[in-house]
Amino acid sequence: MAGRTGAAGRWDGLCSRDPGRRQAALDGVRQAVLSLSERLGGGGPPAPSPGCSSPADGLNEYLVRLLVLSRRCPFSDVRDKCGAILQVVQEMGVRIPRPLAEGPSEFIPEKEYLDSFLKTQHYLMHVDGPLPYCYRHYIAIMAAAQHQCSYLVNLHVNDFLQVGGDPKWLAGLDSAPLKLQTLSEVNKILAHRPWLITKDHIEKLLKAEEHGWSLAELIHVVVLLTHYHSLASFTFGCGINPELRCDGGHSFQLPSVGNCYLFAITNGNNAVEERLNVQVGSEQGTETTCEVEALMEKMKRLQECRDEEETSQEEMATRFEREKTESFFVAPSENEKSIDTREISRHFEDPSYGYKDFCRHGEQYVPTFRAQDYTWEDHGYSLVNRLYPDVGQLLDEKFQKAYNLTYNTMAMHKDVDTSMLRRAIWNYIHCMFGIKYDDYDYGEINHLLDRNFKVYIKTVVCSPAKTTKRMYDSFWRQFKHSEKIHVNLLLMEARMQAELLYALTAITRYLT
Repeated sequence: MAGRTGAAGRWDGLCSRDPGRRQAALDGVRQAVLSLSERLGGGGPPAPSPGCSSPADGLNEYLVRLLVLSRRCPFSDVRDKCGAILQVVQEMGVRIPRPLAEGPSEFIPEKEYLDSFLKTQHYLMHVDGPLPYCYRHYIAIMAAAQHQCSYLVNLHVNDFLQVGGDPKWLAGLDSAPLKLQTLSEVNKILAHRPWLITKDHIEKLLKAEEHGWSLAELIHVVVLLTHYHSLASFTFGCGINPELRCDGGHSFQLPSVGNCYLFAITNGNNAVEERLNVQVGSEQGTETTCEVEALMEKMKRLQECRDEEETSQEEMATRFEREKTESFFVAPSENEKSIDTREISRHFEDPSYGYKDFCRHGEQYVPTFRAQDYTWEDHGYSLVNRLYPDVGQLLDEKFQKAYNLTYNTMAMHKDVDTSMLRRAIWNYIHCMFGIKYDDYDYGEINHLLDRNFKVYIKTVVCSPAKTTKRMYDSFWRQFKHSEKIHVNLLLMEARMQAELLYALTAITRYLT
């Protein structure tokens, strides 16, 4: 125990504002790492020691921490000296870890990455509310795991432990309190088929005797589940890379030549990108420019049609049904991406339960959700704000900000009204969830969103773990990364609102 305490003390000293204390801590870390490395004798990655839970008496853990500090520590002296220690260890013949990616995103160059909407996140997780803090992080883990989002799962496993959560719960959902286990059914339904949630599900949670939830707690639960389901969509849609310290963020294996090449392409190596752009640019430059011009022309013609004639309600209803049916046939290839769910599937039940298109022909009939019958603005907002004060306001601001955000640009064009395009994206997502707006002409969706874009939208929203860089690159090829991230904000918020509408409707029906 004393050894562990001493090791923790060495790392803690690196956070000090006193350069002398940081230097002393670095000397201690260096001495410990070199001692372990000499004992190992070089010749490859550290191997597990008999009877030890950590490889080679913790050398792996030391090396990964040094890698993180050499990249992320705010003190330049710590960054430099941690990098120097890694270099010495490598020269001793010990394989050191290397990042598997550069920057936060696999898809987007680091300088263009967009941070977003942390105010609501902070309130949900860190401000006094109905749920204990450890419950909040465990529910976040459950929600993220439902979409195999290891990035979010790993973040909240750490947060869960930091707020005093019981490590035994992390062995699997069946090791958590029964009260949390009762959320499993609602978690999977909201994540994959929210239109199936009913007042019976709500009653079961509220009346589970000693394991029951209060109404205020349940509102907090529903907001957390929908928030983290949609955040998983945003994470996969932006290709967010794993944190350096987590599995998938580093490797002790030497990169192959092929991996180096892919690594360089993925993470914005200019030399490689320039070679590729010579070929791709010459083939696609004119085509993609025409693509933007064609989209703008379609928006102009649709606006003119709006001004000249009004579509009947019958025709609008027909177009909604047609668009909803066509969305069934928009899907990524089953071979797009292979996800290893073994490490995170323990946080939820029934891994076989996944997204299924809304009301497919020949299956159980699910009525269309008419948005005018239960709106966020008139119904959902007030219910949330009444039972979980201030959260309704925060969510409303978040929805409005994402929906209305615009720089009035489209690729290289400025001073463009993009409201028609933003509404088409938002309403297409709600259409996939069976939500219909009586005042919207769904014929506009097919004019404005091509098949590649629809595949990306449906994948990110419904099966986010299958999102690939090829999908990301295949739509809006001439647009800026910031414009594509705006798309992902729309996808995230439209999805969350759709899930919330179904859940809050079920709660309202239970109450009435």
